[in-house]
Amino acid sequence: MEVLRDHLALVLSSTIPRLVLAAILGGIIGLERELRHKPAGLRTNMFICFGSAMFTVLSAQLAGSPAEATRIASNIITGIGFIGAGAILHSSGSVTGLTTAATMFVVAGIGMAAGGGLYTTAVFGSVMILIALAVLGRLEVLFEVKTLAVTYEVMGPGTDEILEELSRILQEENLDMQNVHSAKANGHSRLVFTVNCQRSENEALSVRLRQSGVFASVQSLACRDHE
Repeated sequence: MEVLRDHLALVLSSTIPRLVLAAILGGIIGLERELRHKPAGLRTNMFICFGSAMFTVLSAQLAGSPAEATRIASNIITGIGFIGAGAILHSSGSVTGLTTAATMFVVAGIGMAAGGGLYTTAVFGSVMILIALAVLGRLEVLFEVKTLAVTYEVMGPGTDEILEELSRILQEENLDMQNVHSAKANGHSRLVFTVNCQRSENEALSVRLRQSGVFASVQSLACRDHE
């Protein structure tokens, strides 16, 4: 009974507060990601932070020596690396998901800090990552340095004419087409393409496309941020 009582005292005084703090901090960061409609949202970041804290606690409690505890905890970094790699997408020379992967990596570090009892470090790290995600993200939009992936649909009399006109406009705007798809629809040629550009460049391109006499219609299908 005394051993059980000592174990419960250790769990209630140390283990549970660390895990709860990790879940709260991971949830706060995940909520910010969820509100921005990013792939890794509330539950993902909470689980990563909580899991990292739990593995850190288990490393200390199950290892026979400090060296073994460090070795077990270090494998968290490898595991998060695999998860982060799955969040990064490569498409036609462009890369998305780097911010999501980096956030998951830092969230794991916050969980390890909480699991190791470094409460101040864990809270400070969470505050810093929230500032970076929220404040710096707004500054990128304000100063128009964030790159957008904009998908357009244009229709015209023929594919060759559309491609020739698009090549002329994009060359003058110093932009490149990506993910080009063409098809026939209602007697017209339909072409869908993606352009990586800044917000001001996208506004200028939209005006140029709609002013062209070659296209029967121009429509913006999607616009997403490059992380």
